[in-house]
Amino acid sequence: MAEPYPIDDDEINVEDIEIRLLLEAIYQMYGYDFRSYSKASIRRRVMHRVTMSGFASIMEMTDKVLRDRPFFVTLLNDLTVNVTEMYRDPEFYRAFREDVVPVLKTFPFIKIWHAGCSTGEEIYSMAILLEEEGLYDRAMIYATDIDKNVLASAKKGIYSIEAVKQYGDNYRRAGGRHSLSDYFTARYDSVIMEQRLKRNIVFADHDLATDQVFGEMHVILCRNVLIYFDRALQARVIRLFSDSLDMGGYLCLGTKESLRFSGQEETFDVINTPLRIFRKRQLLHHA
Repeated sequence: MAEPYPIDDDEINVEDIEIRLLLEAIYQMYGYDFRSYSKASIRRRVMHRVTMSGFASIMEMTDKVLRDRPFFVTLLNDLTVNVTEMYRDPEFYRAFREDVVPVLKTFPFIKIWHAGCSTGEEIYSMAILLEEEGLYDRAMIYATDIDKNVLASAKKGIYSIEAVKQYGDNYRRAGGRHSLSDYFTARYDSVIMEQRLKRNIVFADHDLATDQVFGEMHVILCRNVLIYFDRALQARVIRLFSDSLDMGGYLCLGTKESLRFSGQEETFDVINTPLRIFRKRQLLHHA
């Protein structure tokens, strides 16, 4: 593991040291480990909260974090990245139907881990896809995130009706077979996802930086999460995914993410290069 929140020798300043101390304090007090997250991303989010809450310094905010759990939850929401939508990157879901689903149809039971599931839009996207492909009844989806608050939102499956109207276009471009409205009930200015889509989903908190193997999965999706980690943590997480996948299992990353520098490049075959779909090799050849 790389030095936590690395500080460049020629760029040492008080803010860098204070951020490092803040992240260490969060880890020691609450168990959330942001020490190997991207330096630029963490700095931006920390300084945003310092400004928004009117603190004179990061150290002043650190004292507040240690003494005031509700404030810590506010900062946690800043530090965890929750940018998502239903059928985000529709081309990925179309490729998943074409490249992965035919293989999944040969399995008697399917285990899928969606790591970093945020508020759940992409979980329900996958549940709908599996139902349309006749696979949902033999699938179990494990939806995990570091943030318990977004997990609670994901479990409820309630979204704004305006957002869902925009998701309909994604759904069609992703190869949807029906109408997205078939999968939710509208109530006032919100929609609630149909209960049948929730019955095979298990929601659980899981920290990719510190927690262990989530074993024997057929598919792991972790899209647009690794970009917020430093290189050493990215490598750790890719190893975790490799160890959690069955031979022949699929790993799906975001379009800006890759296996480079992870030490796992030889463990996977590339199924779709631009959409970052990989398959764990069923037989490793040793020199």
